[in-house]
Amino acid sequence: MKKGFAAVAFMLLAAGCLAGCQKKQVKPGDVEGFDPGEQYLSLWVHSIEDTEEGQAYRQSVDRFNEVYNGTYFADIEFVPRNDSGGGYSDKVNASVMAGGLPDVLTVDGPNVAAYAANGIIQPLAELTNEERGVYLESILEQGTYQGQLYALGVMESSVGMYYNKDILEEAGIEVPEAGHPWTWREFTDILERLKPLMEAKGGYPLDMTFPVGEASIYYYAPFVWSGGGDLVSEDGLSVDGYFNSSQMAEAMEFFRGVVEKGYMSEAPIEHLFESGRAAFKIDGAWEVNTVYQNYPDIRLGVAPYVVGESWDGGRYTPTGSWAYAASSDSENLKGATELVKWMSGVESGVRIWELSKTFPSTYEAFEQIDVFQTDENYRFLYEQLKEYGHPRPKTPVYPQVSTSFQQALESVALSGQDTQQVLDKSVERINAKLERYTRK
Repeated sequence: MKKGFAAVAFMLLAAGCLAGCQKKQVKPGDVEGFDPGEQYLSLWVHSIEDTEEGQAYRQSVDRFNEVYNGTYFADIEFVPRNDSGGGYSDKVNASVMAGGLPDVLTVDGPNVAAYAANGIIQPLAELTNEERGVYLESILEQGTYQGQLYALGVMESSVGMYYNKDILEEAGIEVPEAGHPWTWREFTDILERLKPLMEAKGGYPLDMTFPVGEASIYYYAPFVWSGGGDLVSEDGLSVDGYFNSSQMAEAMEFFRGVVEKGYMSEAPIEHLFESGRAAFKIDGAWEVNTVYQNYPDIRLGVAPYVVGESWDGGRYTPTGSWAYAASSDSENLKGATELVKWMSGVESGVRIWELSKTFPSTYEAFEQIDVFQTDENYRFLYEQLKEYGHPRPKTPVYPQVSTSFQQALESVALSGQDTQQVLDKSVERINAKLERYTRK
């Protein structure tokens, strides 16, 4: 399987790659703190050390070495991404070709399936039910591919459907409880009620965009899931009948209706919601802190994510972030798994929140952080993750699925193209990428 990935990576990198790709042989004494009798574990992370996130990783490794002193020694290397997303991934690709992957590496959640299918990472050593029970279900689901657990994340993410309490009170609109979200039809009726009020304020009922890149599938795939559909098959190897399904088409046409009826601006308007000119906004969890710090006059609330008419109460809200996995080159799977568990565990999760304000991945970490108990908006986002979190599609061709989703959304919602034709064309493009995984 590695050979197939190497062929793809070769298109991006020179065949010679780097001398540093070779597996580093480290002996006790070569690295400060690595003593005789300890098993050496190498770790790559995708961050710069001189950032809050990087410091969280450094401190977690230092604590691991304290706790496992005499048994394991973890040696962390920081390999930051560049502005185009390369750097870290380039080094991983080069090391797949030339050898030299570390024992443990970080991988973005949606890419776990691709890394697993191409033999870059291996299943973790078996975890007990108690060990698994530490993590949010969305984290376990994100890290599982074809029934095997490959990765565990230290961080989780969420998207909120934020609302301005003053505007909704002015309009006489009550927000439902989490277990009884508005359906698309109900939400459309509310947007229609809000339209004249927001036009008088120089704005729109909804502050929403269809951004180029990963944000589109992250924010809006839940509209497909809650409508009873999916983007890929369960094994991640088929999209025909999924990506071009009636449920997918209905979700796309819902967004087209939001645009055509003038409930949102076709072009992004900076600070529309924060300036009081929109009643709702769909955005990442960071929006809470943005409003608190920079727009204290906004009375912020979080409403349940809108669902399709046939929603059955299942999981559907956005999740996903970076995780730890054991590379296929690691000959010490037990030690690598211990390092993965530690770096993704409760203590590390509390630390990642304290230093970088990134959501943790374990129930206990959330319970230890006061803001998730005392602040209604942060608490809502945590409960949403816990009860309804759904990872992005798990497929070895995830980048193509993500790009196709964004392109389809833009073509249907903004350009008014024929929905079924757009989705069928998307299936053709994705199938071209899937071919090497499905051909016998």
